[in-house]
Amino acid sequence: MAGIVHRYRRRRNCQRVDAEHAKPLEQYTSEELYARFRFGRDDIKYIADLIRPTLQHQTQRSHALSVEEQCLITLRFYACGTFYQVIGDNMGVRKTTVSNVVKAMSVALGSLINQLFYFPKDDQTAQTKHKFFQMGNMPSTIGAIDCTHVHIQAPYEMEWEYVNRKGRHSINIQLVGNANLIITNCVVKWPGSIHDARILRESALYRALQSHRPNDIILGDSVYPLLPWLMTPFPVANTPEESRFNSSHCKTRCAIERLNGVLKRRLACLNYLRVQPKVVCNIILACIVLHNISTRRHVPLDDNFDELEPDVEPEQPPMFLHNEGHTGHAIRDAIVRNYFCY
Repeated sequence: MAGIVHRYRRRRNCQRVDAEHAKPLEQYTSEELYARFRFGRDDIKYIADLIRPTLQHQTQRSHALSVEEQCLITLRFYACGTFYQVIGDNMGVRKTTVSNVVKAMSVALGSLINQLFYFPKDDQTAQTKHKFFQMGNMPSTIGAIDCTHVHIQAPYEMEWEYVNRKGRHSINIQLVGNANLIITNCVVKWPGSIHDARILRESALYRALQSHRPNDIILGDSVYPLLPWLMTPFPVANTPEESRFNSSHCKTRCAIERLNGVLKRRLACLNYLRVQPKVVCNIILACIVLHNISTRRHVPLDDNFDELEPDVEPEQPPMFLHNEGHTGHAIRDAIVRNYFCY
């Protein structure tokens, strides 16, 4: 009996040895790389170089994964969002390896956020406003803001805080984007039950723009307050001029809805994540960084993208003090008089 147990243990230990790592960069064509990883060969090498200082192994042991291999494993997970076991089987590594690599890569990519996120500055402002104006004739626009939910499995702790209005567990993320679908600001930390307006109110962006009010505006839907720097549509358009303003606002603000759609279409893991909230937030930040990289590098999406529906949430009542909108009303009325009275 002891001999049988001994042989069983040896067999089990043999099964724990990793399979030979796949070599996708060598075996796949460019089209196959885009289909499986959402990035081409040069893009993958670019991403690997960005995070190499953080992830480069000090050891040269044969079983250590290269930065490129870690990058491919993580991009494969981001692209499809399936189980770690499936990714491991596909890439020739263990499930635990996939888990560890995805966590480490997500932190490494998220650490790049300050390098890749910034509001338009100086000469960039004029170009940003011009592109938004071309979309819907809305003047002085430097960004559009919206929140979108990333659905998650029920967390172990404080589960009720993550239940959103649709009864699903989620993280509610705030994004600000420009007309080129570049994300210029984000907040990734709030449970799904938290209102969009509260996320804005608690953000560094809100504090900065309230303290140093810009001459330009950001567009938001009616869940947000009307502020000097945040323009929302008229709840009811009582004049042709107000109706034209609302139409222009809608056409211009659709940039952020399209951005949300592009983000989740390119990185499908954001449609549902089976990990705990802290890891979810790291993954979301990493995906946002990759979105900006792919947009700036003009990484293509598949041909069916135009069929995507905008990621629109039902309206929620505002949660700000009423007196905060007074100056915002004056500025919105001035925009109507100067640009929509014709």
